[in-house]
Amino acid sequence: MNVKQKTIKSEVSVQGVGLHTGANVTLTFCPAPENHGFKFQRTDLPGSPIVDADCDNVTDTARGTTISQNGASISTVEHVMASLVGMDLDNVLMKLDGPETPIMDGSAVLFMEALESVGIQQQDIDREYFQIPHNITYTEPDRKVEIVAMPLDDYRFTCMIDYNSPVLGSQHAGISSIAEFKKEIASCRTFCFLHELEYQLQNNLIKGGDLNNAIVIVDKEVTKEELDHLAKIFNRTAMEVAPQGILNNMELRYQNEPARHKLLDMIGDLALVGVHLKGHIMAARPGHAANVAFAKKIKAAIKKEKNKKVQHVYDPSVKPLYDVVQIMDILPHRQPFLFIDKILELSKTHVVGVKNVTMNEEFFKGHFPGAPVFPGVIQIEAMAQTGGILVLSTVSDPRNYLTLFLKIDNVRFRAQVLPGDTIVFRCDLMEPIRRGIAQMKGVGMVGGKVVVEAEMMAQIVKVKESETVS
Repeated sequence: MNVKQKTIKSEVSVQGVGLHTGANVTLTFCPAPENHGFKFQRTDLPGSPIVDADCDNVTDTARGTTISQNGASISTVEHVMASLVGMDLDNVLMKLDGPETPIMDGSAVLFMEALESVGIQQQDIDREYFQIPHNITYTEPDRKVEIVAMPLDDYRFTCMIDYNSPVLGSQHAGISSIAEFKKEIASCRTFCFLHELEYQLQNNLIKGGDLNNAIVIVDKEVTKEELDHLAKIFNRTAMEVAPQGILNNMELRYQNEPARHKLLDMIGDLALVGVHLKGHIMAARPGHAANVAFAKKIKAAIKKEKNKKVQHVYDPSVKPLYDVVQIMDILPHRQPFLFIDKILELSKTHVVGVKNVTMNEEFFKGHFPGAPVFPGVIQIEAMAQTGGILVLSTVSDPRNYLTLFLKIDNVRFRAQVLPGDTIVFRCDLMEPIRRGIAQMKGVGMVGGKVVVEAEMMAQIVKVKESETVS
């Protein structure tokens, strides 16, 4: 049974201060339509710019995860993102009137309680999952960081931390399913070492810290004078070191709360992949930088898997949707510059075309005649002509229009194409056509192998009847 996408039933807000900026902010979770995903909106900036919660938008991981887009930035997004995953949501718009999410109590539980208070709304469209197809690994040998994602029909986490601290020691945490997140992980708070706290205080880096939202691990000898100084800074009557080796501002919720919080951070950072995952994630000594790098590696694997899925198995004996004569009724191109022989599929969002590469092509007379290779620029032109069929199918009189290509990006030639090969091109709209401009992702395959791919932008332009090529 397919799982449907989910959003929240109504808006709900939380208020607090940003840990690093000290800014008082209101974060409002809003329902969002299908396929919207997770997005932030800076309501305090002109135009209220949107920032997609995407690992490609990460601009800083020094003291939390910061994302930036459209001239706006949102800092410390990881706890909010973890709460959305823990609530099993798909589509939420988060309006924020400041540069950083509120730290709350240093965990994700208060965000989850706010989301629970308004309820969950099931939507009509099926959820998309990415199931880890094979082991995906990431390492940083100098920091002894190791992360691996393994195939599993669930979302499971195992995390180990080791800071070479006699107080903290080596800790492990894990959940066998994301369904355990709220009970086992959500309430686990952020932590820091005393030497880090002192450095951050001296450099004004935790303007919103008040010892109610972080566990402070005492990793050095500390005098009564130093404790009194900290008590004065944070408006406490007294400060002591608890038997667990932490400041006595709070009690641990779990003996291994730091490891559980690192797991929370990892779930939040991996939410920036942009799709629900199925797999077992095992991590040793993770941090925000490593988490984001690993998220990008998973995103690259998703892209690769999608490219594999575009291959089209076809029977050459089956009558095509359009043969070459019908193609010439749509496209203005003619031999020797018509590079599409058949159209196999055509919908409102995609098209599949075929190019049979033969030694009779004119360009083989001069393009490596002793070792003929189908030129890459002509592969792109053939892909563009395939995309032109898709664009021209949106008008009733295609003979009176031209498709002019405005931009080609991210071109990759992955294998040689030789005489005798048959290339199947598939072009998919990357977003709806607006004002006559189409953006497409094109892939060319020989058999089951990708040989070329590119992203293209084209504009459809009407020409006078008398100028139409016939």
